[in-house]
Amino acid sequence: MRIAIFLLILGILQAHAVDAYSQKTRLSLDFTDTELIKVLDNIEVESEFFFLYNEKLLDTDRKVNLTTNDQLINVILDNLFAGTDVKYTIIDRKIILAPDYLTKETDAVAPMQQQTVTGKVIDALTNQPMPGVNIVVKGTSIGTISDIDGNYTLPVSNRNITLVFSFIGYVSQDVPLEGRTTVNVALVSETVGLEEVVVVGYGTQKKLELTSAVSSVKADDFVKGSIKDAAQLIKGKVAGVSIINPSADPTATSQILLRGVTTLASGTQPLVVIDGVPGSLKDVAPEDIESIDILKDGSAAAIYGTRGTNGVVLITTKKVRTDIPSTIEWNSYVTTQVITKYLEMMDAEDIKNLAAQGKPGAFNYGSNTNWLDEIFRTPVSHTHNISIKGGTNNSNYIVNLNYKALQGLMLKSDNNVFNTRIEANHSMFNGKVKINANIMGYDQKYFSGASGTSWRSDVYRYALIYNPTDPVKDATGNWTEHLDNNYRNPVSLIMETDGEIHVTNIRPFGTITYTPLQGLTFKALGSRNLYRSNSGYYETSKNVQSILSNRKGYAAKSTSESNEDLLELTATYLRSLGRHNLTLLGGYTYNKETNESFSANNYNFPSDLYSYNNLTLGTARTSGLAGMSSNKSSSKLISYFARANYNYAEKYLLMASIRYEGSTKFGEDNKWGAFPSVSAGWNIIRESFMENVPIISAMKVRGGLGVTGTVPSSSYQSLSRLSYGSKILYNGSWISVINPSSNNNPGLGWERKEEINLGFELGVFDNRLFGMIDLYKRTTKDLLWNYNVAMPPYLYSTIFANAGTMENKGIEVQITANPIRSSSFNWNSTVNYSTNKNKLVSLSSDQFQLKSGYFYTGSTGEPIQTTTHRVEEGQPIGNFWGYKSIDIDENGRWIIEGADGNPKPIANQQPTDKKVLGNGLPKHYLSWTNSLSYNKFDLNVTMNGAFGFQILNFMRMFFSVPISLTRGNIMKNTYDNIYGKRPLSDSQELQYVSYYIENGDYWKIGNIDLGYNLDFKSGPVKFIRLYLSGYNIFTFTGYSGIDPEVNSTGLFPGNDARDRYPNSREYTLGISVKF
Repeated sequence: MRIAIFLLILGILQAHAVDAYSQKTRLSLDFTDTELIKVLDNIEVESEFFFLYNEKLLDTDRKVNLTTNDQLINVILDNLFAGTDVKYTIIDRKIILAPDYLTKETDAVAPMQQQTVTGKVIDALTNQPMPGVNIVVKGTSIGTISDIDGNYTLPVSNRNITLVFSFIGYVSQDVPLEGRTTVNVALVSETVGLEEVVVVGYGTQKKLELTSAVSSVKADDFVKGSIKDAAQLIKGKVAGVSIINPSADPTATSQILLRGVTTLASGTQPLVVIDGVPGSLKDVAPEDIESIDILKDGSAAAIYGTRGTNGVVLITTKKVRTDIPSTIEWNSYVTTQVITKYLEMMDAEDIKNLAAQGKPGAFNYGSNTNWLDEIFRTPVSHTHNISIKGGTNNSNYIVNLNYKALQGLMLKSDNNVFNTRIEANHSMFNGKVKINANIMGYDQKYFSGASGTSWRSDVYRYALIYNPTDPVKDATGNWTEHLDNNYRNPVSLIMETDGEIHVTNIRPFGTITYTPLQGLTFKALGSRNLYRSNSGYYETSKNVQSILSNRKGYAAKSTSESNEDLLELTATYLRSLGRHNLTLLGGYTYNKETNESFSANNYNFPSDLYSYNNLTLGTARTSGLAGMSSNKSSSKLISYFARANYNYAEKYLLMASIRYEGSTKFGEDNKWGAFPSVSAGWNIIRESFMENVPIISAMKVRGGLGVTGTVPSSSYQSLSRLSYGSKILYNGSWISVINPSSNNNPGLGWERKEEINLGFELGVFDNRLFGMIDLYKRTTKDLLWNYNVAMPPYLYSTIFANAGTMENKGIEVQITANPIRSSSFNWNSTVNYSTNKNKLVSLSSDQFQLKSGYFYTGSTGEPIQTTTHRVEEGQPIGNFWGYKSIDIDENGRWIIEGADGNPKPIANQQPTDKKVLGNGLPKHYLSWTNSLSYNKFDLNVTMNGAFGFQILNFMRMFFSVPISLTRGNIMKNTYDNIYGKRPLSDSQELQYVSYYIENGDYWKIGNIDLGYNLDFKSGPVKFIRLYLSGYNIFTFTGYSGIDPEVNSTGLFPGNDARDRYPNSREYTLGISVKF
């Protein structure tokens, strides 16, 4: 007699299933009238076992009764499936469940043995083999399952049948045999998996059970190509999260704005948590990240208290979760850049013509120099990442090494970064104790073009406006300079500067987890962050600043140090009783941060050879003219927190949390604050009346309310502080005068943000089309700001206090679709849309008032010397405030709209004539991402745009005005007609008027990545991917500046400043290899 394939595999595997873990691990379980799925989930939680089965072939809703005390897994499974047709196979920690009919002899099997079909089943995204996949001859009960390597063998009667491949969480595939004897299949996971686990504060949750606004992006969905930091991985991937890259400076990091501006004096960047430890976007290599989860609303972020008001970005690094042999993964790519757009400035011939016409400021020095070519280069950057991992479920390790050698567009703008992460895990005492140890950090060196910073921001400006008829050097070999004018030789500024900043950041951390009882887990986390920065900067004796200051070289050295200690203790309890499921969390956090810095400078050196390495040689020190400063500060944050999650049959969901937090940065009367949250959800799809609506695969409504806070950015702002100021002559000696530098404010407290969020989710066609919409309202109370106060009774003219109120409300929409999926071709598409409306409700309170109701911010810089924005009660943040230009007179001078609405000459301007000219914050964000795979090729395209905002074009405001010719070069359009009438007059002074504020709307093809994948069945190389990608490929916009993707954070968004590092377009060629 012949036996079905499943029984053969079962016998073979059982011979190898005498695994130490399964023979030693004992569990105590107690379930009464509980669904089978809940029991299986609980076993997975309480052990390292996980189950593989086809949900269509297993009755997971069956009610069971099970009571075991310290029993082995095979005894538990025997009791669990007694009297059923379910067979189980234990392969290491994997437990495969399948119906009994696949193991029995049948008459139908015999004729099928005439021919045999073989193949392999893999995950379509990860290319990893899939064990436990059911392969069944369509229309029969004949079939088999794939083994641990994803391989299967199935006897068939003829070659014209159809095989059905199915696995829980994956899309079933019907594959016609069509005469083949080998059928390899790549199964595709559901586009939106409600069983998917996402990371939340201090734990994980099934997506199905979420009641808050949480977005999750896995590694397979990351933006691919040349990525500088973690934020770029999810650009355009999450509704409501705006990620801006306004500069190509190789040391720059992404700006993140989540659900609008919520504060005046504090930062807008979200809290970044890496593997449970607060950090920054620079701490971890993008290639080492497994997933990024974003807590967007108050109910999700409230568990982080005063650090969660701008949202929370949870980064999970790559892990080892199963037994794997030692594996090496290598990824390398090379990138080059070009400037996004060249502004059209006058060339040498243009200037010569203007000089011949006698235009004021036009001088012909006889040369022909393209100054941008002189400071730009064709940069070549390269990145290398090596990941080494291996081990078992009991003991494993992963080592990730990442090196980036980045070159910027401008000369000397280099950045070399080495990231490392080493993680080790060990489980003991039958999994009751688990130890995790990590060390993560980076070492960074980059050029310092200005003292203490990476780049001198005015170099690009000077390259634009330096006279193109000037040579780089004169006939004597000295740099060409015009000391009587307010512009500098940009090449000289670079070449006569020497500087380096060296940063080292090391973060050792680890956890100990103890599970004494079923469902009860204690966890201790400890971390120390060690940050060190050393900066050296030198201006040679030929540097124009040395010449202007009549000094022989200038040197500066500075160091800064930050130590942050974190201790976190948590306890988690999980309990299921029938359809009732409860998870409780309690914890304590102690956080201490110490910062200190030192800097010194000197000048007049005997030689430039010492650079910044011997400050004592400068004679300014002996004359008492050298500078020196130092400071030190520290702060503590202590927290107690708790959370409860309850659900009934995953149908009715409830979550409540509270964090009670104290900070030394608060005033004496406000040291502690409470941050509660509550949210609820209803999985309508779980209702019985939805069973007859097969088209709908997911439907949920949810809502939440949460409170978060913001601490003051600096320590000691609640205290009355004294400082040493000027000196006076007293009894023949000069003594320093002590002056008050701040007022005591015992009531200084946190900014309190209250947020309401309502969400709805809908999936149809097995979630091949999935949509999500969120509506929110955020109200920030007790805004922090510096207020003018009377002297006396106060000792200082201002006080840092809580007073104002701000409001943000908006809508977020995400639609995900899987229009095409098959064994050879797959297409996933996602559209994200968000809109936010901001309003500053108040700037005052009963105690502290800003009587005018507004203040000015932003700056044009010299020579206009005025502010660009007004922050005003009843108005949104980001309003441009200036004169509205409406015409030009016959003399080529501006005509503006007066306060009364009538035209008036610019010469008669009054401050009361100023008005709102636009707003620099986009009202709408839209993105569209597409991922396609065809056989061995994959293509990923990311597009994103922003709409409904304006940009102040500084370049036009300064360099397209004839009078600017007296200060250097000008733009080619300078003498174009204004309003179709005539050019500006040569004598029209520079003005900040609405003519230079442009529509900033744009749509970008932001990233394109094309890859070719090769799998190898034998040999040391298992997998190779070759790829070509482009970043910031094309922009559709009416904006005339370099790039409409400008600064969108802070209180003066939309300013496209003169002094900047320009944007770039990048092209990358790379290879990934797995050994």
